[in-house]
Formats: sequence, structure tokens, C-alpha cells
Amino acid sequence: MASFNTHAGMDGWGRPYDLSGACRQLDSDVIVLQETFAPLKGTSQAEAVASELGYTPVELPLARAWRRAEGIAEGKGWEPRKVLPTTLRALRVGGHVDYRRHADFAGYEEGTWGLAVLCKPTIVTTEALQLGRLKRDYTQRGALVVELDVRQEAAATGEDDVSGQPAAPSGERFTVVGTHAAHLTVGSPFQIRRLHRHLPAGDSPAALAGDMNLWGPPVSLLLPGWKRAVRGRTWPAWRPHSQPDHILVNRAVTVLDSEVVHAGNSDHRAVRARLRW
Repeated sequence: MASFNTHAGMDGWGRPYDLSGACRQLDSDVIVLQETFAPLKGTSQAEAVASELGYTPVELPLARAWRRAEGIAEGKGWEPRKVLPTTLRALRVGGHVDYRRHADFAGYEEGTWGLAVLCKPTIVTTEALQLGRLKRDYTQRGALVVELDVRQEAAATGEDDVSGQPAAPSGERFTVVGTHAAHLTVGSPFQIRRLHRHLPAGDSPAALAGDMNLWGPPVSLLLPGWKRAVRGRTWPAWRPHSQPDHILVNRAVTVLDSEVVHAGNSDHRAVRARLRW
């Protein structure tokens, strides 16, 4: 599985990149996407990627949003060096927008900003969790809980384990939880603790993935019983110095290998892990 903060499929100048190509590069059975964009009229980014690559999408819109229909300008780097006024930002989400100044929206496409889980295994159940909005955050936060039937997929691959021996039969159910937490400075630990109460029990194989906006050690402290599957810097993508993007697994799951992947042209790098249970 993989997790990727997409920044609505564009860079900080508003120049789009190939989001489907980035997800194809991740080459995973399950991909958790954050900051996906769905226009008011037309196909959402998650639906478009899923249709092209053979996934089933599950989506959770979190906020009203606007993205540039055309790039702001041509320039060096991922985004302008100077801080731009709100009316020129490539992506405008929730509280960043003054809804009364309609003239400021010229050149923008309106839609929703949210979370998506793309699945190749059969989906059994889905649930959306509302984690609420913190006082100083600019949007609601939430999580998607997706239960998968993986028995047929595991049997079809015929993969060997890392020792070269045939893989043991897989459990029939696996739960994926995708989320996008608020930043530490606005109180994200409250939301992560709330999410922890809804996570599957340790004897039921499960993984939690997403942009936690928080480094690994405090994430581990806030989620007892869950271990980090990927360790590596993911932000900012062009010269990463921190890891806010995580995949965590419970005690029923073994991590075979993992890596950070530079895919697409978001400001985050993706994380990917291969799991067994």
C-alpha cells in the first residue's frame, strides 16, 4: 500500500502534473490520497485515476476549495519564493477564502478538497469518521475506514515470501484507514487520539496511512499498539527534512519492506510499504 499527499495534482504555481502517472509509479494495491480535488461539475481526481488504473475509489470531501484553472506564472522552483496573497495561491481551501469577495475567484475552478482511498482488492465495507474542526484549523478533518476482502487477491498473486518459500495463506479481511490530520500547532494530537479509539483491534490486520502533519516519534506515542512501517523524509519533496507522511500497522501485520518514493510534483513525497499478516 502507499500514501500520497497530492496537492490537488499541481505545484505551487498552479501547474498540473500527471497524477495518474504518479499513482502508477506507486504500483500498490491500495493508495491513500490526501488533498484530492473534485470539481463541482465533472469527474473528481480520485475517480479519474481509479478509472485509468483499475481501482475502486472511496472518497471523503472535507472542505470547499478552489484551484487555479491556469497557472499563476512561470517560475523557478516548486512555488513562488515570495508569499503570495490569498487571491493568487494555486490552491485555496476552506478558511483561507473570503467567500464575500467573488471577484477574487476569477481564474479558479470551484470544487471540494478531501481524502480518497483507491483499492484493487474487493471492498467489503466503508465508513467515514468525522474528527471535527479544531479552533485554529482551516477545515474539517476526517478518516476513511475501508475493509477489504484480500483472500482472492493473495491467492492469485502466488508470491513467495522473503525467504523464497511460498507465502502462507492470507487472512480474508484487511482494514485500511486513511486520514489527513491537522497540524501540530493547532492541536492535532486531540484528533489523533480520537482516531485511535476507532482503529481496529490489534488481532485484526490493519494499516493506518496518511499525512499526519506530525513527526514519527510523537505519532508513535499517540498511537500505542501501532508501529511505523516507513521511515524516511518526505517533506518538502524537493529537499525533504521531515516525515509527516506515515504508514502504521498493528501487531497483526508484518512489514516486509518500505520506502519513500518521489512521485509526481506535489510538495510531499509518497510512502510505500509491502505488508503480510
